[in-house]
Amino acid sequence: MKHFTKTLIVLFVGAVAFSCSNKELEGRIAKLEGKVAELETKNGVRPTTATTPSAAAKAPEVKPDGPLPSMVFTEESFDFGTINEGDVVDHVFTFTNTGDAPLIISSATATCGCTVPDWPREPIAVGAEGQIKVQFNSRNKPGIQNKTVTITANTYPKINRLSIKANVTKADNPS
Repeated sequence: MKHFTKTLIVLFVGAVAFSCSNKELEGRIAKLEGKVAELETKNGVRPTTATTPSAAAKAPEVKPDGPLPSMVFTEESFDFGTINEGDVVDHVFTFTNTGDAPLIISSATATCGCTVPDWPREPIAVGAEGQIKVQFNSRNKPGIQNKTVTITANTYPKINRLSIKANVTKADNPS
């Protein structure tokens, strides 16, 4: 099952590498994201602690010595419910640095250009809160959408993931 999950992730990354503008490809990506999330949940793997596919092929991540920051989110996924095609919606994910060192987020990336994360560029002190705003543009994205935001920080593990979901109602096209 672990090999199957890795295969799905590799296929997903390969599909994303081509383009987000292809509607058929977007549908495949959404299905793969859903399957990966389902398999991770089934196998007891938290999506926020999984490594990236390229890192999985390398040696396992080693916990660094010394004090480390830790990101604890109030929620790791959000469902926008049913929205209309063309709506631009956003959600703010709040986290606290519960570690022993300042938290520095080096990047936050999404699976598609239709999803844009905005994260704090300054260090988050121990015990302080921070926010990551995720904006989703549903233009040309009818159907169920599952998007993942990958956060890279000076935590252990380095990768954390957030997810958003929406059921996008297709817009009526005038004839």
